[in-house]
Amino acid sequence: MRILAVTGSSGGHIFPALGFLDTLTTRRKDIEVLLVLPRKGIISQIKGARYNINYISIASIKPRLDFKNFIALLNFLKGSCESIIILLKFRPCAVVGFGSLASIPMVIFAWLLGMKTLIHEQNVIPGRANRLLVKFVDKIALSFAETQAYLKDYKRKIAVTGNPIRAGLIRVDKNKALDFFNLNSGKFTILVTGGSQASHRINFGFLRAMSAIPDKSIFQVIHLAGNSDIDLLDNAYRDLNIDARLFNFLEPMHYAYSASDLVVSRGGATTIAEIMFFKMPAIIVPYPYAYKHQAANAGVLKNTGAGITIRDDELDADILGKNINELISNPQRIRAMRSCYGNGPGTGANDLLAEAVVSL
Repeated sequence: MRILAVTGSSGGHIFPALGFLDTLTTRRKDIEVLLVLPRKGIISQIKGARYNINYISIASIKPRLDFKNFIALLNFLKGSCESIIILLKFRPCAVVGFGSLASIPMVIFAWLLGMKTLIHEQNVIPGRANRLLVKFVDKIALSFAETQAYLKDYKRKIAVTGNPIRAGLIRVDKNKALDFFNLNSGKFTILVTGGSQASHRINFGFLRAMSAIPDKSIFQVIHLAGNSDIDLLDNAYRDLNIDARLFNFLEPMHYAYSASDLVVSRGGATTIAEIMFFKMPAIIVPYPYAYKHQAANAGVLKNTGAGITIRDDELDADILGKNINELISNPQRIRAMRSCYGNGPGTGANDLLAEAVVSL
């Protein structure tokens, strides 16, 4: 059996695809897989990418007339031709699209060639690529049951699987995780992440919030800062005498989640899936240029009581600092937020998606 997975260039698309492929190849030794990515992506940072990879020439197309957009359109046409060639060479039994522009030509040409097709939607609100592709696929896998309200005409195709996470993300003992970072077991630990691309706004909004807390000896920070801000943040944390561990990118994220008492993050679908898996109390700051998508994702946690949502433009006010300070001083609230996830496993999404694809 041959399975082809195609995805966009961001971690929010790539990580679910990797989680799916990890589970698929672990469960079934008789499956050959191929991962198809845009030429520009973050795959070089992902050590777990152990699969055969093909690349296609896809660039974002904007609704305007200019030279860059003309080049992007040419790249899309080139990527479409490359997609046909990949399909004819690999001849997959099924094609799985994880959204973004890159999946459009691959899934449509697979449909035209009579191959089985499935798309996976990571967000509560479906993206534009998947809204187009729902007409052509055999099955639609959703991360959130709430997404069904946006796809009422395609109910017979829908399976709610959840959002796959990378196979390496496993829970470890908290003390062991704290030892990994050489952190103090007696302090409140906060994990800060802006997603796979990091976030300048969260980086310095969080720093301002924490600088206003009088007693800085009661907490410590694990901060995924990205490449651009890491040196500035390192100096700022030292000046404020805040115990912090900074990374531009952290592959063993399971240590960070397992060590932490609270997560401050964007509301990307993959981040939300990981937060749910580790049952983390969370403060979510939706990315303003994808606000509807990320706010809807964060709403899943907010509605259960496991998360707090703060607008991006409120990072300059004292709202973030007040919320964090309240949670640091209120361990009962932290326990209550964690209990909102229930006693079951965080997700069975990897297995459910693998079963959905194999069943085709």
